[in-house]
Amino acid sequence: MVELSEHIQLKREFAEAVCERLTSEIVKLGFAEAEIKHYPKYGDASYELIKDPFTGDFNLSCYWYDDNKMRIGRLQFNSDGTFYAEYDVVKNHPTKPKWFIEGITAWGKVDNIKAEAKLLPLPN
Repeated sequence: MVELSEHIQLKREFAEAVCERLTSEIVKLGFAEAEIKHYPKYGDASYELIKDPFTGDFNLSCYWYDDNKMRIGRLQFNSDGTFYAEYDVVKNHPTKPKWFIEGITAWGKVDNIKAEAKLLPLPN
C-alpha cells in the first residue's frame, strides 16, 4: 500500500495545476487583491487517504481551512484518474450586483482541467 506521504508527492504537480486553475477562476471574477484572504495552495492543505468503496483503492483528499479552522475547500483525487475540487469564495460578485459567488468548482483529469464559478442570484 502506498503511504500518505507518497500520495501527496505523486499528486503534487497535478494538484498545483488544479490550484492554479481555481485561483485563476477567482481572479477572473474581478476582485481587488485584498478582497480575497485565502487562495488554494497545495502546500497549505491538510491531507487524508479515503478508501474508495467501489474499487478498494485509496483516494487522496486535500482540505483547506481558514484562520478560524472552518473548511473552505476540498480537492479529491479519485482512483480512476479524475478529480473534483471546490473552493469557497462566499462574496457578492464584484462586477455583477445581482449575483453572489458561492465558490469555484473544478473537475476533470490531468490533461483536461475544467472549472467554473458557482453563482447564485441575489433576492430582489
